[in-house]
Amino acid sequence: MTMKMKTPLHTEAITGVILAGGRGSRMGGVDKGLQNFNGVPLALHTLMRLSPQVGQIMINANRNLSAYESFGVPVWPDSASLGEYAGPLAGFITGLERCETPYLLTVPCDTPLFPADLVARMADALARENADFAVAAAREEDGQLRAQPVFCLMGVQMLESLVRFTQAGGRKIDAWTAQHKTVIVPFDRPGDEAHGFFNANTLAELHQLEARQP
Repeated sequence: MTMKMKTPLHTEAITGVILAGGRGSRMGGVDKGLQNFNGVPLALHTLMRLSPQVGQIMINANRNLSAYESFGVPVWPDSASLGEYAGPLAGFITGLERCETPYLLTVPCDTPLFPADLVARMADALARENADFAVAAAREEDGQLRAQPVFCLMGVQMLESLVRFTQAGGRKIDAWTAQHKTVIVPFDRPGDEAHGFFNANTLAELHQLEARQP
């Protein structure tokens, strides 16, 4: 007998958090989420792409908070308990602490071409497998299918586990999700954008992504 999840994974049950709290060290220390992609700040572009897919949305940022607040959604900095710039898991904790829906989806601010059906496919997989996490995976240029752990869907009850993991010194997303039942969701169907999960770590890579736009 398969177990049913208590809460259906419809759009309104999911809050998206855009992770824009990093140091941007490979971009020369600039605030990555505020760099322009086709004339629009990366974080705002991500917001517009994600908004139709989720019920609520927030931004995790640690600098230039007023600039992010101008996008019209709640902005939350990292919790101080983890220390400065503790990596993406700090944004996961912030999102889980502030989330008012049963599920949270994390997306980075530097991967502007992620799929328009990202949430639907991840939600289907999470419910089907009755898993704790759904993590996106994409084919990279070498043809290998690799998990993209920063694209992660989870129930808000995972906060307790994450706090324990980070208090023990854990900082890697996949090391945490490996402790629980995780379903990998491949985005490699015919018609899927080959560069949907390419991220921009440098300004040159950001310009390359702009050039891929039709």
